Amino acid sequence: MIGVPKALRHLLEDAAQTVKVGYTLLIEPHLKPGTDYSGESYRDSAQSVVHRFHTATMALRVAEIIDETATTKTFRLERTDGRLPLFQAGQYVNLFVEIDGVQTSRPFTPSSRPGSPFLDLTVKQTPGGFVSPYLLEQTRVGDRFETTGLDGQFHTDEITDREELVFLAGGSGITPFMSMIRDRVHRGWTKRTHLIYGCRTPEDVIFGRELTRVAEDHAQWFRYSLVISEPPPGYAGLTGLLDGEVVRRRVGAPGEPGSPDDRSYYVCGSRLMADFCRRELLAMGVPGHRIKVDLCGPPLDVTQEVGWPADVAGDESLTLVVRGRGRYRVRAGEPLMNALERFGIATPARCRSGACGVCRLRVLSGKVFMPSGTAIRESDESHGYIHACVAYPLTDLEVQIPG
Repeated sequence: MIGVPKALRHLLEDAAQTVKVGYTLLIEPHLKPGTDYSGESYRDSAQSVVHRFHTATMALRVAEIIDETATTKTFRLERTDGRLPLFQAGQYVNLFVEIDGVQTSRPFTPSSRPGSPFLDLTVKQTPGGFVSPYLLEQTRVGDRFETTGLDGQFHTDEITDREELVFLAGGSGITPFMSMIRDRVHRGWTKRTHLIYGCRTPEDVIFGRELTRVAEDHAQWFRYSLVISEPPPGYAGLTGLLDGEVVRRRVGAPGEPGSPDDRSYYVCGSRLMADFCRRELLAMGVPGHRIKVDLCGPPLDVTQEVGWPADVAGDESLTLVVRGRGRYRVRAGEPLMNALERFGIATPARCRSGACGVCRLRVLSGKVFMPSGTAIRESDESHGYIHACVAYPLTDLEVQIPG
């Protein structure tokens, strides 16, 4: 492919490989005179190929548990009902669990690379959490789980990405970037990439040794900067928040001498961290369309979000009426989806971050708060629909679950 840019060449090679796999599995076995393409064998072959690329659910078994830090473990999962599907590094699965009779789920981004024979889900303890303590304290090798297939738009794009990538990760927000970095090492891609990873203490750093090794072995394209917000006495590395000043010192700002403007920025961490980093990047002069943000679940404390009314306390008790289901008492500071699950009312869910819209409910009366960045469609909003995973009651409320 003489004259074709390397990024585009890789994309075309991937597409060619995908077509080759589909051709080999789906078409080639049936290229015989007189083949009946309406027959069951052909339809079964077609479905098997489609299922490999678009898996609705997966049955998984815990094959290994890896201690990453004192508060973080990686659960290495093997699929028991087929092959792991192809996916793009940075996409997520929704893990279904039952805890004390409550059916719930949480999204996790695999830290393993696409094409691995296993799926690694790296889980960090969440203070006051419900699912993470259960997984970290009670899950054992051999336990079985079900997840959705892989989904999400937080992945690199060789067509629209600029010539250099800047990854900003906070805490467990390192997982999608770990999948991307491992994928790039495996495939031999060399687009310049700089990871700036913010953690509270050095003990909280996940994958630190591997990231350091990758930076040493692939210095021609990968740089790694660790930023500690609560350093111990005598700590010699970068300290502070992952703010614009840190980004400027490590990679420069648009328009500064010697600083290339041709960059794409990816941000993943808590909602507060992600919103903060986005504001800092915009203040530095980074165009908004070059910033892609992934959010790790709902806010830890929604009352600290911009726009939350000062006269509503997070522990205020309100009445929730679910049409056709019953009447319940809920807290203003708890997402409606979490409250519904506690009452045994399961609603569809995927991202639990306000992005996918699978959990939409219709508000019949009352008011709710949804944080900025909730990706609700204008038509849904005009008809009273909300995303239950990041919707918080501000008044007594009546809702209707579609279907």
